[in-house]
Amino acid sequence: MDTITDIKGCFTLHNGVKMPYFGLGVYLSKDGNEVINAVKWAVELGYRHIDTAAIYDNETGVGEGIRASGIPREDIFLVSKVWNTDQGYEATIAAFEASLKRLKTDYLDLYLIHWPVKGKYKETWRALEELYRQKRIRAIGVSNFMQHHLEDLLSEASIVPMVNQMEFHPYLVQQGLVDFCASNKIRYEAWSPLMQGKIFEMDVFKKMAGKYNKTIAQIVLRWDLQKGVITIPKSSKRQRIKDNAAIFDFSISEEDMFVLDSLDKGKRFGPDPDTFDF
Repeated sequence: MDTITDIKGCFTLHNGVKMPYFGLGVYLSKDGNEVINAVKWAVELGYRHIDTAAIYDNETGVGEGIRASGIPREDIFLVSKVWNTDQGYEATIAAFEASLKRLKTDYLDLYLIHWPVKGKYKETWRALEELYRQKRIRAIGVSNFMQHHLEDLLSEASIVPMVNQMEFHPYLVQQGLVDFCASNKIRYEAWSPLMQGKIFEMDVFKKMAGKYNKTIAQIVLRWDLQKGVITIPKSSKRQRIKDNAAIFDFSISEEDMFVLDSLDKGKRFGPDPDTFDF
């Protein structure tokens, strides 16, 4: 069982790399001051894991925010992703170089395939394996890969992905996929852990927030970690970034974990990995 300690605590990936299990997501944070400040504040507050992507169009600001924080680059776990239109072997290598240039860094801690683009993701993975062998990425993984995508990838891959970043929240647990990843030592990571804000309308969470004297967001984020799921809530507001991280001074009882687990409806708020068209 994973131990949850504090904001700098880590889960160990199957290649031995330690990945902080709590981080800042910057999807929809505008490049420039908004994302620079969000990253700088997060790092000042103790965050050591920043998750961006080429398609977010804010890698430049993320890099600036890290440098402005004054924390050495090697103390930050920096993640980016290759976008769908850049998939394929050569294009992925070029996209990776472009991300590094925007971030002004010479390596990434984790690089992910953003979506399983049919007919392309195996070649993309081959490029990630090569960059990993060159020690230009400390860990490689995927995002939005269902079990059949993973099985297809694993049929030819020489390196098993270290991470699978998925939409994950109380309405979408996908326990079968969680178990499949666990059995292959692939770390599960949540995007959209707060159900695009829908979580705040749910009575069960209002009740639990009262019981633990915590916010609804804090209950959900703590639930993620106790399930062994890495989580990266996004915000560009300093107080929210601070509040999201205040989840290390309590734990949810087994009974309440079960209550939250039982909310699963298989409901998505984001695109379906089997039908996305971008």
